Amino acid sequence: MTVQAFLKDHIAAAAECYDVSVVANTDDGEFLHRLGLVATLHPVGIVRRISAWRDLSALLALARLFRAERFTIVHSVSPKAGLLAMLSARIAGVPHRVHTFTGQVWVTRCGWRRRLLKLADRGLAALTTRALVDSPSQRDFLLAERVLAADKSAVIGKGSICGVDSVRFRPDEAARNVLRVDLGIAPSVPVLLFLGRLNRDKGVLDLAAAFVRVASRFPEAQLLLVGPDEEGMASAIDNVCAAVRDRVHLIDFTHQPERFMAAADVFCLPSYREGFGMVVIEAAAAGLPAVASRIYGVTDAVVDGQTGLLHPPGDVAAIAEKLTELLSAPDRCKAMGERARLRAQTDFSQAASSQGLMVFYAKILAS
Repeated sequence: MTVQAFLKDHIAAAAECYDVSVVANTDDGEFLHRLGLVATLHPVGIVRRISAWRDLSALLALARLFRAERFTIVHSVSPKAGLLAMLSARIAGVPHRVHTFTGQVWVTRCGWRRRLLKLADRGLAALTTRALVDSPSQRDFLLAERVLAADKSAVIGKGSICGVDSVRFRPDEAARNVLRVDLGIAPSVPVLLFLGRLNRDKGVLDLAAAFVRVASRFPEAQLLLVGPDEEGMASAIDNVCAAVRDRVHLIDFTHQPERFMAAADVFCLPSYREGFGMVVIEAAAAGLPAVASRIYGVTDAVVDGQTGLLHPPGDVAAIAEKLTELLSAPDRCKAMGERARLRAQTDFSQAASSQGLMVFYAKILAS
C-alpha cells in the first residue's frame, strides 16, 4: 500500500538512473509489474505491530539481503520498517542509509510509551547517514525534540512525501455526478469528506460529533468517512451520529480516492498528529478547501484563511464552527478551493517531488 500510494513515481524516476530493488511485505510477486515499475521485488515479512519473533526474522532477512546485494543506498519509509531497515543496513555496511520521517506516533502518547517510542525514533535517526522529513514544521519539531540533527536532515521542496498528481486529482464534474448518484446524494447537497485510516488519532470521533452539530443547521448535509476501519470505529461513530445516521456514509478503503474528492465540497482532517497531511494536498488539487487541525505538518499543507480553515485538535465546537463558516458561504468555499488547487499545482507537484529526490540521491552519491 505504501508503494502504491506514495512511492510509485519515485521508483519509476529512480529506475531511469539506477538499478532499483523494492522490499515489501507482500505475497504478490507481480504487483510491481502491474504498476508498470521496472524494479526487483524482495518480499520480506515486515508487520506493523510489534512482534519479537517476526521482527527478528525480518531483521535477519534484511541483513542477508543487503549484504548479498551490496546496495549503495537503502531508503526506508514508515517507522517500523525504517528501524529494521536502517539497523540491518548498518550491520551489512551499506554506505548511504536514508529514512523519511512521516509523523511521530509518540506525539499522542504519554508516560513510558511516549519515552520508549521517542527513543526508538532517536535510535532510527542515529542509524541513518541522512534523514528526510516530509514537512518543514515536522523537521522543526524533531530538531526541537533533539531527535534529528540539523546537518543530517532535510526536506524535499516545500514538503510532502511524493507530491500530487494534478491530472488524477482534479475537479471532475462527471465523476462527481456518478458517485453522488451511487450514494443517493443530490447534486446540490453539501458533502463533507474525511479520507484516511479510521482511528482515534485521526480525530474521526471529533468530526462525527461536530457533524451532528452542523447537521442541525444544514438539514441536507452529508458526511463521507472513507478508509479502512483500523480500530473498530464504526460502532462508536454510529453511537455518536445516531440522530443523523442516515446522512453518514461509512466506506472502506478505496483505490480511487479521487472519485470521492470530486464528489465532495469540503475536506476534513481533524487529526491529532500528521507528518504532512498529503491527503489534504490531494483534496486541494481536486478543488476542495480543508477544515483541519492546527498541528505541525498540516500547517504546511493548509494556509489558514486562504486554502482552508484550521482549528485546535480535539475541539469539537471549533470544528463545527469552521464547517458552518464554509457551508454558510458557498462562494467563499469555492474560492478557497480554487486557491488550494493552484497552490497544490504550484508548490507540490509530483514531478517536482520526484526530481527533488533524484537530485538528493545524486548529491549523496557524489559525496
